Amino acid sequence: MTIDTKTVDEIAHLARLEFEAEAKTEIIKDMNNMLKFVEKLNELNTDNVQPLIYMTEESNVMREDEPKVTLTQDEALKNAPKHDSDYFKVSKVIDNK
Repeated sequence: MTIDTKTVDEIAHLARLEFEAEAKTEIIKDMNNMLKFVEKLNELNTDNVQPLIYMTEESNVMREDEPKVTLTQDEALKNAPKHDSDYFKVSKVIDNK
């Protein structure tokens, strides 16, 4: 299998991307190199290889979740460009229709 301009155009459409002509050439080259690499991996005998689920045998060491005040409300509001006594003020971003 090889990647051509038509394939890149279809993938770009699905991903909602746009490429210039010279960028498409580079993308075609890169994608074909990726496919060659995967084809090379397919040549390996993996019959007795167990699937890798985790990268290491280590387990996560978690700290206890202890609530504590690290920043007071007044400290948080101190440098806010717009605020009232209790809250940050921001511009309206959702339009109710």
